[in-house]
Amino acid sequence: MLKDPYLKTIGFGTRIFLGGGVGYVAWWGTQYNPSVKRRENGIPAAGAATLALIGDMKQMRPEYLKGASLTGYGTSLIVGIGIPIPVLNEEILKWVSVPDEEIYAPVVDYSYDYPNSTGNILGSVSYGELKSGRINFMGKNIPTGSLSSYKKAKEIAGILKGWIKNGEFLLTEPIFYFPGPDSGYKFKPMKEV
Repeated sequence: MLKDPYLKTIGFGTRIFLGGGVGYVAWWGTQYNPSVKRRENGIPAAGAATLALIGDMKQMRPEYLKGASLTGYGTSLIVGIGIPIPVLNEEILKWVSVPDEEIYAPVVDYSYDYPNSTGNILGSVSYGELKSGRINFMGKNIPTGSLSSYKKAKEIAGILKGWIKNGEFLLTEPIFYFPGPDSGYKFKPMKEV
């Protein structure tokens, strides 16, 4: 999602790779945040939009669906997703060309306000640093891990590329685009009670 941070190509009805089959963007997700923080050069500094997705589970394959138990959250499903981003203009080309070393994620201490989990942001690190397997943060050398698989992400991108090249997967223009930071739309994020 950070490769199309303003959702110029993604919206309601966008066709996607979902769990090994074809799915669609159904709505914005419960954690949707159109007010992504940006650095001076416009590159996202933290946060991204989330999406609600739909698809036919009979098309999906076990290698792209994994059950998970997340401490403090509960059971969840990790799903392999691929969203094609057509390069329609120079602005989109700029976003898809941003390297991992220039995209940052916040380092959050969720114990700060437990059980509300509002979190205390301690700083930020680049995706390039995170993917290296270790980060140096607050003077400590810390191992990193991921809930997602970079290997599977590359595999999904390759499958999606093949489908598109073979005419098996047609790109769709969204029926409508989601509200951005300047839309005036008031979001009320879901809070734990």
